[in-house]
Amino acid sequence: QVHVVESGGGLVQAGESLRLSCAVSGNMFNIAAVGWHRQAPGKGLEWVSHTSDTRTYYADSVKGRFTISRDDAKNTVYLQMNSLKPEDTAIYYCATLRKGFSKYENWGRGTQVTVSS
Repeated sequence: QVHVVESGGGLVQAGESLRLSCAVSGNMFNIAAVGWHRQAPGKGLEWVSHTSDTRTYYADSVKGRFTISRDDAKNTVYLQMNSLKPEDTAIYYCATLRKGFSKYENWGRGTQVTVSS
């Protein structure tokens, strides 16, 4: 069983930064990647970024502003969000991807990010 907990959300003004954390615990033997997703008010779930052992990927909407990183010693994945925009307002979720699978699982409860204009 794998457990993830997100933290680091908050209320900021446009142009400011936040760093989200995703702490992963449990049996991580088959985890190939950890990804961040978000859901804005009244909208569907949007994939934001994910990191595997060797590569990172970003949605076009955040490329150049967000940076995903990992600290394997702490089993934590971070999402550094710079130059935040009001349209980045959403609940941000972390989830894991098993080797050989394409569907994310082990979703956390999310952390709220609100960007005021």
